[in-house]
Amino acid sequence: MPLDTFPAPRRLTRRQALAWSAALCAPALAHAQGPGAADRPLRVILPLSAGSGADGAIRAIQASLSKALGQPVVIENLPGAGGITGTTQLVRAPKDGSVIGVVSNNHVVNPHVYPSAPFDAIEDITPITVIGATPFVLVAHPSVQARNARELIALAKAKPGVLNYGSSGNGTILHLGAAMFVDQAQLDIKHIPYRGMGPLMNDILGGQVQLGVVAVAPAAAHIKSGSLRALGVTTAARVPSLPGVPTLAEQGLPRYELEGWIAAVAPAGVPPADVARLYNGFKAALTMSEARDALVAQGYEIKLTPPDASAAFFRSELARMGQVVKSASVKMD
Repeated sequence: MPLDTFPAPRRLTRRQALAWSAALCAPALAHAQGPGAADRPLRVILPLSAGSGADGAIRAIQASLSKALGQPVVIENLPGAGGITGTTQLVRAPKDGSVIGVVSNNHVVNPHVYPSAPFDAIEDITPITVIGATPFVLVAHPSVQARNARELIALAKAKPGVLNYGSSGNGTILHLGAAMFVDQAQLDIKHIPYRGMGPLMNDILGGQVQLGVVAVAPAAAHIKSGSLRALGVTTAARVPSLPGVPTLAEQGLPRYELEGWIAAVAPAGVPPADVARLYNGFKAALTMSEARDALVAQGYEIKLTPPDASAAFFRSELARMGQVVKSASVKMD
């Protein structure tokens, strides 16, 4: 606009001058602080208990993420109702990039087993990135007379209703993992739900429960010592840390494929600039050797994906888990 189109200048009062000065300085100050006021701590809600796989993973990269973002990162465990308690707090959090959550497969399982959840698993979040994924393995107590999944299927069909499997809780991904196996192999095996991964592992090791689908990393040492027997891994390809254990797909279940993933999300409505800043923070953190090595040590394969691809992943996983829940007839007991 030509200068001669502006009205003639007039004298400003002190209050007006201060207001104009603040307005002119605000963009520069916001730029210096970064979107989401990066001088404040980033609150990370984890809708899972301390000691879970997702908890260990995010804590492993906490220092690197803080360094990458240039702000403190505070992790808050809010477990309960399969993740619904913490996720409810997340979706109601400020939409300014100051609060995010780290969710797992349960986020897209819950809508199918908890239809009355007080939020929409897709519409009420803003995906930031899929962080990584870890394989699962079907394990048995050594007293079970089966060395692999094929032998287990034969044993279960010869003795219907005799065997049992445990899970970390009704509707959890470990429940679905075992239920998928039972469904696809058309077996009659009883489900015994536990309250978390720790109690489940303790009772499989103790022989109180015979079978279970668990994460590879915490099970690997027990498999190596012989206190657990690995019958098959759940991924499409064999797992490098268990090269001698065939996949379930190799053992007569060609449609079986499952892994445990974790992803960072924000509440719906967070500005794109904040989402980009947070994604770039995760991206930078996971280029740091200490973060990458820590995740790999916990059995994770890094699968960093940008926000758009992460949103598409959430939608596809929601549909896929719906089919799994329906086919396996998973119900809340």
